[in-house]
Amino acid sequence: MSRQDLTLVFLKPGVMERGLVGTILSRFEAKGLKIVGLKLLRMSGEEAREFYSVHRGKTFFEDLVETVSRKDMVAAVLRGREVVRVVREMIGVTDPVEAAPGTIRGDFGLDITDNLIHASDSRESFEAEVSILFPELDLSSWSG
Repeated sequence: MSRQDLTLVFLKPGVMERGLVGTILSRFEAKGLKIVGLKLLRMSGEEAREFYSVHRGKTFFEDLVETVSRKDMVAAVLRGREVVRVVREMIGVTDPVEAAPGTIRGDFGLDITDNLIHASDSRESFEAEVSILFPELDLSSWSG
């Protein structure tokens, strides 16, 4: 499989606090996606600012940085057919109030800032984001 078949997700601190890590990861596995990278981490404020740099200057930027850097999270690299599109559909829209039932945010989300999960929205986003959270992953030699 090529890099197009990989995506990054991270489960925000609210998932850890509510004990939903297994529940959420099992949804991806049940869909047939394979977890090819997994780690527990705490993002520094600097890493969070780099990760979310596309939102710099927006009113919610600092709240988002604080939310994702305050406690431990779980990051995963997933592999599968059309994985970016599949995962984005599975997680639902950003605001849990608007997310459809059956999506991760629709079923478990409570707050727009700590909406439980982040997922790359494109191959380009994946490559930038994975370099921050999984710098040890060598995409140039990825053979699936």
